Amino acid sequence: MASKKAANKRQRGAQKSCSNVFSMFEQSQIQEFKEAFGCIDQDRDGVIKKQDLRETYGQLGKLNVKDEELDEMLNEGKGPINFTVFLTLFGEKLNGTDPEDTILAAFKLFDPNGTGFVNKDEFKRLLMNQADKFTAEEVDQTFSVAPIDVAGNIDYKSLCYIITHGDEKEES
Repeated sequence: MASKKAANKRQRGAQKSCSNVFSMFEQSQIQEFKEAFGCIDQDRDGVIKKQDLRETYGQLGKLNVKDEELDEMLNEGKGPINFTVFLTLFGEKLNGTDPEDTILAAFKLFDPNGTGFVNKDEFKRLLMNQADKFTAEEVDQTFSVAPIDVAGNIDYKSLCYIITHGDEKEES
């Protein structure tokens, strides 16, 4: 009984961390993903596991799939792959969101002292004048979710989390 509760709690935790993924897709797309998920979830328990993947590959004619390959797929979910996690994985692939550590590494270039913060005004200047230039509206949209302290510094570690996992405020 306790292990079933723990599994349910893990699933809810995974779902909570990426619940804004539903806003990334049209309702018709979500329905298509739900159908695909149903095809892969062979035992219909709401979670994709190694055996589900193995059986799905078997139905497609690929019978000798290595355990390492299946484990690698499952590890992309960083926990049980329920429908919300499944949708999040596709959202990340389709929308090109870089992994959190990649985004953090980029921010660290602007934080030579390793404080965990970048100055908002300096960052705005960079966003609007370098590479893929942001418009003022895009900067304002970014800053609307960015954790900025009273001194005008952005906590970029928290911002990276928001970029990759969604803003907790969106759920309320």
